[in-house]
This record gives sequence, C-alpha cells and structure tokens, in this order.
Amino acid sequence: MNHAPHAPEHPGDRNSALPGGAPAATTHAVFGAPCWVSLTSRDLRAAENFYQAVLGWEWRVTRLGDRFRIALADGAPVAGIAGESSRWPMPVVWTPYFAVQSADEAVSRVRERGGTAAVGPLSFAPGRAALLADRDGAAFGIWEGELVSDWEVWRRVAPAFVRLHTRDAFEAAIFYGQVLDWASDRPGGCEVHYEGDEVVLRSDGDVVARISSGALEEAPDPTIRPHWQVHFAVPDVAACARAAQGHGGTVLRQSGTEAVLCDPDGAHFTVTPHAPPTA
Repeated sequence: MNHAPHAPEHPGDRNSALPGGAPAATTHAVFGAPCWVSLTSRDLRAAENFYQAVLGWEWRVTRLGDRFRIALADGAPVAGIAGESSRWPMPVVWTPYFAVQSADEAVSRVRERGGTAAVGPLSFAPGRAALLADRDGAAFGIWEGELVSDWEVWRRVAPAFVRLHTRDAFEAAIFYGQVLDWASDRPGGCEVHYEGDEVVLRSDGDVVARISSGALEEAPDPTIRPHWQVHFAVPDVAACARAAQGHGGTVLRQSGTEAVLCDPDGAHFTVTPHAPPTA
C-alpha cells in the first residue's frame, strides 16, 4: 500500500481473528501509532531476493494477487511490498502507516493544516487508507480498520520504530499530534515526550516513533530532505550492511549502532540492533 491507489499489503490483509477466535485489534484501540510499513518496487522478484538476503524475510502472496507480497520474520508479518503498476508510476520509498479512528477526519485535518492528500481515502474490505504528506513534504499513510492479527507480535518483529527527519521537530509534532490525536486523554492513544532535541512518541510505553530537526527542504539529497525513515531491528547490523552491498544495494551511512542502507531500487531504510531482552 504505497504511493498508489491500492491496499494489497495493508494491516488487515491477514486473518481477521486472533488465536482462540478473539476479534482482531482495530485502529480504534491503538490510534495514532505506526501500524504498518510498505514499499512499492519496480522489480518484485529482485526486491524479494534482496530483503531475504539482508533481513532474512520470507514471503507470502496476498489474497490480492501475484503483484503483492507480505514479508514474514519468524512467521510473523513484518511489512508489505507491491510491484509497481504501469498505471500508477510512483517513487520507490518505504512509507509508514499510522492508525486512525477516522480516515476522513485525518485527511481533512491534514488539508486544514497545510498538508496534502495524494491518494484516498479509499475503502477496502478490512478498512480505509490514504497516502498523505505533511507541510514539509514528508510522505506518510493512514489506516482505519483491522490491524495485524497479533498487534503485539507485529510491534516486536516489525520496525523498531520510525523516525521523521524534518525541518522543525516541535512544529512537526504539533502537526502530527493534531492530525493523529496524539496526547489525547482517550484510552489507546499515544504519549508525546520531549527528550533533548527530539520528540519521542510512545504507545503503551514502547517507543514507536521519533521526530528530529535539521532536515533541509530544498536539499538535492533525498536523505537530507524531510522524510520518514523506517528502522528495522536486526541481530547483526554489520552483517546486514555486507549483505546489502553483496546483493546490489549500498551503505549510505554506518555507525557502531546502526546503518542506513539503500536497496537496488533506491529505497532507503535503517537497520538497528535488536533491543536486549528485558528481565
């Protein structure tokens, strides 16, 4: 579900009930938090091979056809990838989707606050989706409806978090807070904390997003312009960097704790170490 009017790998494209017959969680329960990430690829098979080699993902065809795949880590859904459609040629980029209680309201709030709506909201069997951009041009998606069949498992094996690199973190936090109902008093909402120069978003105590200042709106390098960066937790950052280079990708930046990688199509993502187990 990325940059095109389709939702092949949306959060509801799995089983609609938890083990034991309990109903699946919905965006009404965890609104405001990142709930899925997806990518559009020009070469689906090449993307499968690359991410399998770098991140160890396995693949499952979705119910919407051969152009769409669900990535699995240890058998749990992690992310969605769709083959680019000739009808909808769009940029290749990883995009986070945020849970909302009303897609229509969220889109209206974005427009009222100077953002843009690129696609949607569109309706699908388990919910509604839209692709949007904030005032500084950073693209993100929203999803209203069923979540991954086991929300807590998804949160553990999916991205460690997503980070917005933007011009002004505090101004961006106000924009997203108003759009996504951050810091509301209702159960299931997200908490916003200011830690140094960053804005930190927590859902049920877990860090699920960060917002950092310093991006330049007119920078020629897309990694410097305002954008959302998806972070995947891995056991060995250095091994992922080597695998990326060995399978047609590049290492854009590497430190002792994380590496920013680029897949063969040009999509950027970050790998970070798995958090140590808690007692």
